[in-house]
Amino acid sequence: MFKKFLEYTSLLLIVTIFIGLGLWQLDRARTLKEILNAPPPPASAPVALQELAKPRATLDKKNDSKPVNASGFYVANFRAPNQVDGEGVVKDWEVALLQVDTTAGILVVRGLWSERLQEPQLAMSNRVELVGTLRAHQSEDRALNSPGVISRLDSSVIVSLTDLDLYDGYVIAQDEKVREGEIVRTRVTPELRTARIPGFYWQHISYVVVWWLMAAVVLYLPIYRRRVAA
Repeated sequence: MFKKFLEYTSLLLIVTIFIGLGLWQLDRARTLKEILNAPPPPASAPVALQELAKPRATLDKKNDSKPVNASGFYVANFRAPNQVDGEGVVKDWEVALLQVDTTAGILVVRGLWSERLQEPQLAMSNRVELVGTLRAHQSEDRALNSPGVISRLDSSVIVSLTDLDLYDGYVIAQDEKVREGEIVRTRVTPELRTARIPGFYWQHISYVVVWWLMAAVVLYLPIYRRRVAA
C-alpha cells in the first residue's frame, strides 16, 4: 500500500512539473508576443550629454538609447569593423573621438567608413554641434585592435591613446552641424535594445505542446501497465 502511495505521489509530482513547465513556456510566448507587438517608445527631445553621463563613470542603464546633444572637436578617427545596424546590415563604421571640453571626450559613430572622406574639410577642423543616440559600450570584440582600428565600441580600448577623461559608452550621430552648415552623409540606424527572450513565438508554443504531451503520457502509464498486465 505504501509503495503504491509513493508511486502515485511521484507520478503526480512529475505531471505537476511538466504542466508547470508548459505554463512557464506559455508565459514566455505571451511575453515575447507583447514585446514584438509593442509600439516604439515616443520620441523625446535630446538633452545635454553631461546631464545623462559623466566622464570616467559607468553609464546608467536607464540612460541607454536616450537622445543627447553635445558639441566639441573631433580629435581622433577610428575604423570599427563588422558593426551591425538596426536593419541587420554588417559594415565598417567611422568612429571619432569628440573632445567635448578641455578634459573629456566620447566616442561618436559618424557613419560608414566608406564615406569618411565625403567632407574631409569639415572632419577635424571645426566645432561640431552633435545630436545623436547615447548607447552603452559594447562588451564583445568584433575585430582585433590595431593602429586606427578599434575592436569594439568601448572607450576602454582607447584609454592608452588619449589623455582625455573618457565617457562610458558612445553616441550614434544623427545630425552634425558646423559653422558652414549641416554635414550630410549616410547615418547609422542603431540596433533596438529591448528586453529579449530567446526563440520565436511558435517555437515556445511547440514546447508547451511537448511538455503537456509528456504530462499526458505520464498519466497514461499506469493505465497502460494495467492493460498490459491484464
